[in-house]
Formats: sequence, C-alpha cells, structure tokens
Amino acid sequence: MITKLKYGNTNTFLVQGKSGSILIDTDYAGTMPMFYRAIKENGITVNDIDYVLASHYHPDHIGLVSELMEQGVKLLLVDSQIGSVHYSDGIFSRTPKLGYKPIDESSATIISAEDSRDFLNELGIEGEIILTQSHSEDSISLILDDGTCFVGDLEPYEYLGGYEDNESLKDDWDKVLSYNPKVVFYAHANEKRF
Repeated sequence: MITKLKYGNTNTFLVQGKSGSILIDTDYAGTMPMFYRAIKENGITVNDIDYVLASHYHPDHIGLVSELMEQGVKLLLVDSQIGSVHYSDGIFSRTPKLGYKPIDESSATIISAEDSRDFLNELGIEGEIILTQSHSEDSISLILDDGTCFVGDLEPYEYLGGYEDNESLKDDWDKVLSYNPKVVFYAHANEKRF
C-alpha cells in the first residue's frame, strides 16, 4: 500500500509491504507538527514506519530524519549516499530555531543498490533501488515491480527535451523507463502516468 503524505513543500510517501514499511523522504526541519497531522489523517502512527529512506540528502528531503530515528524509525542508507549524509548540516545550522539535529548514521542499515531487492523482499516490498544521479551524486530512486516509481528530484520526464547536453538525465530516464513504469511519483511535481 502506498500513502502520499503532503505536509510541506516535499511529497513524501509511505510504502507498506507485507512485513515492513519505508517512508520515502521527509520535508524540511521544523515540519514535525504538520507531519504528525498528515499521518494521523491517514490512520498512520510513527510506529507504523519501520525505515526512512532519503531520495537524496538535500535539506527539504531529510529535515525530520533525526527526529524520526529518535522515535524508533531506522535509517535505510544506500552506500552511495554515505558521503552526503551531512550535506545539509551547514544549511540548517544557520537557522537554529528549527531545532535540526544532524543525522547519526552510525546506526543506519546500509545496503547497496545491487542488494536492495533482497532487502526490500524481506519487508514484503517487491522492487529495487537504483542510482539516478543526474540531480545529485547521492540521488536514488525506488522502483516497484508493479510499475510504481519514486524518483525524488529527478527532472520530470517532460523536461527531457529541454536539455541539449544533459546525458546523465537521459541516462537516468533510460534506466527508469527500462522498468516499464506505470506511474512516477516526484518530490515536487504531480505524478506522471504512462
């Protein structure tokens, strides 16, 4: 089951498998009250969330990760993202009133994209994580076998023709399209149905 949670500027999604769940992205720091309201409206509690997975470590995608970890949600970290976990620390430090706490990745569950299918299968989620690094070197996408794709800040497919020399964006879309997507969920745009 997929639940879209919109409580700020970033679309976040809870993917619930047969034996576990993953929250994809969070919004900016300081949005926890709105997050609580959004999950309550959808009949979800924090205890229903097993893992949080960031599509990348920009501030509008990881602002609540530490707070969720303090409440028992585990961080799922793709090994290609390790060097970017603290990318946003300096940005948040300029606004102390947000109460942002840097992420403690020492307790994270670290997997490779290549091993992601086995890990997701343990949660009863059929799919895999792929690297889609045209937006940032730590960007990933979650591709489910039913054709549902979560691509974070990957530039929308419709924009592809607007770039003359962005081979990395074309390569990322070639990867996503190779999975025969039915719907693509973006972090900041409306979903695209194929």
